[in-house]
Amino acid sequence: MTKIYEAAALTQASLPSAGWDLTSFLQNTKSQIELWGGLLLMLLGAAGLVWGGVLLIKKLMANPQSGGNQQGWTTIALLILVGGALGTGGWSLISTIGSGGQKTITDLGGGTVIVQTADQVDGFLSSPSK
Repeated sequence: MTKIYEAAALTQASLPSAGWDLTSFLQNTKSQIELWGGLLLMLLGAAGLVWGGVLLIKKLMANPQSGGNQQGWTTIALLILVGGALGTGGWSLISTIGSGGQKTITDLGGGTVIVQTADQVDGFLSSPSK
């Protein structure tokens, strides 16, 4: 009987303690949304890749003189390219594109601003002119 209590005490002692604070909750939520969002983007990319392939075969097999509801070559190429990129890249691709936009915004806003103080303006305006 003592062995059972010792085993239970060892099992309880080795359990990790989880923090239930707001910071860890938001960090875990962020990583979970990134995981789910990345998988959703990969799924949509795979669907776009398949649909682009279907449209490509359909367009190649269609009668060139039929003016039916056919997709253009640009649409098919974009479906295949973007679908393939999202299917393999998922969240990392979108995150990389987004970080490029963040770098551009930082570079555009990173210039120095020259501020004139009220003393400099008063001194300039009240100086005698020659």
